[in-house]
Amino acid sequence: MTEQHANRAAPSGAGSIGTETIGSYLARLASRRPTPGGGAAAALHAAQGAALVAMVARYTTGPKYGEHAALVERTTKVADELASEALRLADSDERVFQAVIDAYRLPSDTEGLKAAKVSAIQAALVQAAQTPAQLVKVAGEVVDLATGLADVANPNVISDVAAAADAARAAATTARVNIDINVVAIKDQSVRSLLKEQTDGIEEEVVAAADALVARVRERILQ
Repeated sequence: MTEQHANRAAPSGAGSIGTETIGSYLARLASRRPTPGGGAAAALHAAQGAALVAMVARYTTGPKYGEHAALVERTTKVADELASEALRLADSDERVFQAVIDAYRLPSDTEGLKAAKVSAIQAALVQAAQTPAQLVKVAGEVVDLATGLADVANPNVISDVAAAADAARAAATTARVNIDINVVAIKDQSVRSLLKEQTDGIEEEVVAAADALVARVRERILQ
């Protein structure tokens, strides 16, 4: 988060991303406003990945897949929950990012106001880093679900398993960048270290798992 971003025009009020039209969301995303931005886009990547896993699971039903019914039922349930969680994080990202913007706009005419502004900015940055940190973990869960379903999935929709993995991969890598841009602005080294411990290595694991799954699916399609 930079001062330049904070000085961009404030967004008009918007409801939940999950209930607005795609056209409306994209128009807001393309506008000269600070939210929604990359964080919300990352969360929607994860939501789409989870939804794709749920769709594949729902196509993997019936007598032909009876022996995998328990796995498919669990996968469907968890995928639906992850899609909802990702949408919640999209909305959360807008809120916490707006809080950072509001903090940067606080007055600093006196030493007391300046100190209060710095404190508010730092607190807002910490909160802003938490949402993408949660999203990386959600993305990892989406990839894990897709991986667990891949070997038994209906072959007619197997390409969507790869699409789910790639969507989750994009969510993780985008979230990582959003974590980084907030963490570097946090002055408290102990907080920076804690955030680093919470997230270091997770994004790389998600990327590796997603890439491996996509390779498996492509090999299965092309064999």
